[in-house]
Amino acid sequence: NRFLCRKNLQDLFLRIKPTDRRCLTSVHREAAELWFLQILVFSFVFWVFFFLFFVFPDSGVISVLTAQFGRSDPQTCSEGRPAEQLRNTNCSLDGTQDLVKRRCDGKKVCEVNYDDVQTSDPCVGTFKYLQTNYTCLPAIHLVLCEDSQTLLHCAEGQVISVYGADYGRRDGTTCSHKRPDSQIQNVDCWAPTSKVAQSCNGKNSCSVRAANSEFGDPCYGTYKYLEASYVCHYPV
Repeated sequence: NRFLCRKNLQDLFLRIKPTDRRCLTSVHREAAELWFLQILVFSFVFWVFFFLFFVFPDSGVISVLTAQFGRSDPQTCSEGRPAEQLRNTNCSLDGTQDLVKRRCDGKKVCEVNYDDVQTSDPCVGTFKYLQTNYTCLPAIHLVLCEDSQTLLHCAEGQVISVYGADYGRRDGTTCSHKRPDSQIQNVDCWAPTSKVAQSCNGKNSCSVRAANSEFGDPCYGTYKYLEASYVCHYPV
């Protein structure tokens, strides 16, 4: 049966006129090109998702969109609270968004405590809360221990754009190897800095050193590190 099928197809093809053969060949070539293009697109999408979700599953960094400390509705954080503590829904502390952005932008993880944002009381007698809205952006994230140096770099033709940078200490494990407890116990030491962005933005590569001489000393006696995030893009 297989041989007969091939023979019948061959007889059919032989009965086609030469001009029809060229047309049929062109159709086959266009179909093959379309099939190859579909395979190429599928492969590209597959590898993008593979690298994002399996190779670099936590490669995103925080970008704060909005942040508000106060009260904007009577329902949020209202359980067990008397009505007079929920009545004022026009309560907002100025500068909250800038504070949260300085602390969290460009970080993989960020912790904000109540005492960090309540620099003053915007509405005495009202039960308040911190409400934030943020997204995660793909970025190159680096941690540089104190008194060390590294090179930020991009592919040829691309330039650096720094999301955020912070010099200090936020946990007891990062850059802690062979350090005494006294140098890593202060984890409430943070100093957002724009110096990395000022030095590196718009450049193809940039040398950065984590040192008190560069960023000041936000917590004397604590062994610190520089945390920064940046992206590479083509200049506009």
